[in-house]
Amino acid sequence: LELGGVALQLGHRVEAAQLIEGGYDEIVLATGIRPRVPAIDGVDHPKVLGYLDVLQGDRPVGERVAIIGAGGIGFDVAEYLTHAGDSGAVAPRKFYAEWGIDTDYARAGGLAQPQAQPSPRRVHLLQRKSTKVGDQLGKTTGWIHRTSLKARSVAMGSGVAYERIDDAGLHITVDGQPQLLEVDNVVLCAGQEPQRELHAALSAAGCSVHLIGGADVAAELDAKRAILQGTTLAASL
Repeated sequence: LELGGVALQLGHRVEAAQLIEGGYDEIVLATGIRPRVPAIDGVDHPKVLGYLDVLQGDRPVGERVAIIGAGGIGFDVAEYLTHAGDSGAVAPRKFYAEWGIDTDYARAGGLAQPQAQPSPRRVHLLQRKSTKVGDQLGKTTGWIHRTSLKARSVAMGSGVAYERIDDAGLHITVDGQPQLLEVDNVVLCAGQEPQRELHAALSAAGCSVHLIGGADVAAELDAKRAILQGTTLAASL
């Protein structure tokens, strides 16, 4: 940015009027996504959290949690909520114990009994689709995520209809049977939508405006696609 002489402005929310008055030849919206809020009765209840509330540590999370949405984000949130202390990803000894790896080779094949630390929370990972939970995860890594959560007794449910959220918890229906999950918090991991509220006003004003990355397509966020879009667009301007 410095070498290219790019004017960088931080800590400021841009309005469409400012961009229109700027007289720019081209405007690129790389504004990313916003979490999707599903239409569930009671979704504005105080016990409902967005995944950003959880991952950014802005809001406390109780000991009993239901996660709505079992895509990549739902699995990441479940992993985050079921670990205490350092994750095995950054603590080798903890990783070896969890996956039964004997680095001293005191046992045949270097195999030990896996010893996953118990989860500090009781977590339900839920999805509307009737397919296997985690079916959309990467083929080479999906089994790892499922195994890790099962070791921490995460309850995974598919074919779930979300009825309402209230003081009692999350009311759902599975196979025609109503159930109540008595949880302290419900975390929304129900996908994302393009963050493009500036686009309509800029287009209406006749600006040459381009959408790239999550602002273009939010489904199945792909860093390679976003980088390619940015590079291709820059080369064409």
